[in-house]
Amino acid sequence: MVNSKESETRPRNRRTNTPREKWSERVIQISRVVKVCKGGKKLSFRAVIVIGNENGQVGVGVGKADDVVMAITKGITDGRRNLITVPLTKTKTLPHVMTGRFGACEVFVKPASQGTGVIAGSSIRTVLELAGVKNILAKQLGGANPLNNAHATIVALKNLKTPAIVASERNLPLERFYS
Repeated sequence: MVNSKESETRPRNRRTNTPREKWSERVIQISRVVKVCKGGKKLSFRAVIVIGNENGQVGVGVGKADDVVMAITKGITDGRRNLITVPLTKTKTLPHVMTGRFGACEVFVKPASQGTGVIAGSSIRTVLELAGVKNILAKQLGGANPLNNAHATIVALKNLKTPAIVASERNLPLERFYS
């Protein structure tokens, strides 16, 4: 038997007092893929998932399985592994213009004034909304593959820099960027 005094002083579950972060997942694409084997065709499903907390963190994941539910579950875990942090301004937009390339797809993202909304197409809109961006202009250039467009958006968001980061890289005071 465990000492009763010891169990009273120790909290049983430390995570009960911490608030849980709200993560949202959205399915971009579910495709049926076929592998030709010796015994015939083997069907499986591929799911492309975007996961984000709508507060500056977003990730894209891909899952493949024999049924759709397992593919989505694998995609969610893959998205959690590939999370990035997006620097947002006070008006919930990006600090500067950026382009991202992945495969044949190129994505152009441009900050917008407050009240503009998310003006973007296909999977780019999903990635930006789950990242927490509220005002942005985006254009999809090149290919129309939803997975590559999502990855190109992630590349563009990953390369963003705040004025504080640029000032520290150049060994300049931050005030010099606002004069």
